[in-house]
Amino acid sequence: INVAGHRLGTREIEECISGHKAVAEVAVVGVADQLKGQVAIAFAVLRDPGRASLALEGEVMKHVDAQLGAVARPARVHFVTLLPKTRSGKLLRRALQAVAEGRDPGDLTTLDDPTALIQVKTLLQK
Repeated sequence: INVAGHRLGTREIEECISGHKAVAEVAVVGVADQLKGQVAIAFAVLRDPGRASLALEGEVMKHVDAQLGAVARPARVHFVTLLPKTRSGKLLRRALQAVAEGRDPGDLTTLDDPTALIQVKTLLQK
């Protein structure tokens, strides 16, 4: 993704966030932004789902800040219970990105559990 002229790999950011003790799994996508071109948005599954809070979101952002720098810090960290994956276990980042940008996610015939994407849509509409 290209954040304010800096080329960042979503995989780097994912690895950094997954290094946080509260995070079990994470997916990062680049979402269009008028000011910066793109910003990173993270969707994280927590080890303890009851711990989701704004304080934890800030903690995860500070973790990325310390490891990779402020330019790599996600604009938001959304806590979900399930990430959209194919039947073979591959993350559907393109579908996450499309939903985050308000676009049609396209062909989802390989989606393993449709409730994962529904959860993301509901979360982003709030």
